[in-house]
Amino acid sequence: MVKYIILIIGGIFTLLPFVWMISSSLKTGSEIVRIPLVLFPEYPQFNNYVMAWEAAPFARYMINTVLVSVLTTIGVLITTTLAAFAFSRLEFPGKKIVFSLLVATLMIPGEMLIITNFITITKLKWIDSYQALIVPWLSNVFYIYLLTQFFIQVPESLYLAAKVDKCSDFKYMVNIMVPINKNALVTIAILNFIGSWNSFMWPLLVTNSQNMRLLSNGLIRFQTEAGSSYELIMAASCILVMPIVLLYIFLRRHIIEGVVMGGIKG
Repeated sequence: MVKYIILIIGGIFTLLPFVWMISSSLKTGSEIVRIPLVLFPEYPQFNNYVMAWEAAPFARYMINTVLVSVLTTIGVLITTTLAAFAFSRLEFPGKKIVFSLLVATLMIPGEMLIITNFITITKLKWIDSYQALIVPWLSNVFYIYLLTQFFIQVPESLYLAAKVDKCSDFKYMVNIMVPINKNALVTIAILNFIGSWNSFMWPLLVTNSQNMRLLSNGLIRFQTEAGSSYELIMAASCILVMPIVLLYIFLRRHIIEGVVMGGIKG
């Protein structure tokens, strides 16, 4: 009984900021600063969303964010699947050394990678372009390591049987390995999409113009421009967060199954 009470209290504290954000986005300016605090608005102001949307080029920010998130996720799925299959099934000289070096890069601080990538992007003259936002994030070492562990769990007898039937490696990977590990791939896709959607530092470094901003950068700029219009800031924050929440709601079963399978195999 005690553990359920603790879970309920923890759930309330976790959800409270999210509920407060949605509630504040529907309040008037005076209701937000009223003392004592009011949790729910007396008359919901849905027009706040329209005003926030029109006050900044959020449509452009949304297009950029969706484009970058989708393309990086597709790229990560392709490179991760190919690399995981190579490390789990193929034999080539130095495979263990290459895999160990790859995993060792996880120990490198993210700030160092950002500096290195920024110097590379600058030399390529990709600053303020989609290439700068997408290309450096088309692969992810952690996801390669994670998917390799899933692929290793698939019995090798399936691979040997496929080779007896003269099935090519690529056909075996697409028709057998990918369907068997569908939940793991869906989990990787969702986590990468969320990470790309919420990315802030890298887009801030490599973009200069308003047309190349993502939602996260646009929201910070909007907060400066909106000043004390907290209801519009909260409405803009909801616009940024809602797509990710809806994505989680529709695909939560795959996320949970992927995490559970990863935990069992780890």
